[in-house]
Amino acid sequence: MDNSGRLGPAIGLSAGQSQLLVSLLLLLTRVQPGTHVAAREHISYVPQLSNDTLAGRLTLSTFTLEQPLGQFSSHNISDLDTIWLVVALSNATQSFMAPRTNQDIPAPANFSQRGYYLTLRANRALYQARGQLHVLRIGNDTHCQPTKIGCNHPLPGPGPYRVKFLVMNDEGPVAETKWSSDTRLQQAQALRAVPGPQSPGTVVIIAILSILLAVLLTVLLAVLIYTCFNSCRSTSLSGPEEAGSVRRYTTHLAFSTPAEGAS
Repeated sequence: MDNSGRLGPAIGLSAGQSQLLVSLLLLLTRVQPGTHVAAREHISYVPQLSNDTLAGRLTLSTFTLEQPLGQFSSHNISDLDTIWLVVALSNATQSFMAPRTNQDIPAPANFSQRGYYLTLRANRALYQARGQLHVLRIGNDTHCQPTKIGCNHPLPGPGPYRVKFLVMNDEGPVAETKWSSDTRLQQAQALRAVPGPQSPGTVVIIAILSILLAVLLTVLLAVLIYTCFNSCRSTSLSGPEEAGSVRRYTTHLAFSTPAEGAS
């Protein structure tokens, strides 16, 4: 008699039920060591916005992250494994499905349909020690095509966005970090008047400035009229018709013309 016959009465199962239970147990024990469908490693790291006081930390289409230095030193992660940054809308993190192959990696062009894409391809050697690049700028490449896998295309709207790092090899996902908190980008705002009633002091200042402006305009207009009037009057007094009334005088120093016939 096999082990299923002994296991059934011990736990109150019939022979058929115990046989089915043993078959399931054998299937589980064979799948675990013989396949590569292992649960991915969860890294207890939360991506953070850069704390550096640099220009462009948050813009209309980009934001910057701290480098995840030393977060991928696990023995399950190889130097050849690819580390991606997953960019997702906050309401799409629950529906995120890690791609199984490189062909399944979504590009920024799929962002409107899926709500997420992968970008900033790297390896753990780049995140071992702090180098010249202290931050990661998301959405900074304005020249790449959004249909290209890994393109760091500018973000299409204010968000909110959440990100996490995903480690992959040729067989699928290996490890992943936690999702970041919500990140909202800056929004363009139109200029508008300050809401609320004006204070009495502001009203008085505006009234005084309006009166002074009106007085200044009146003075300028009076000066302009006076100047034009004088200009027109002087022109009429020295008109071209007075040129005909000018008499011609012969001075005493003029020489007389010799008489005709004089030798």
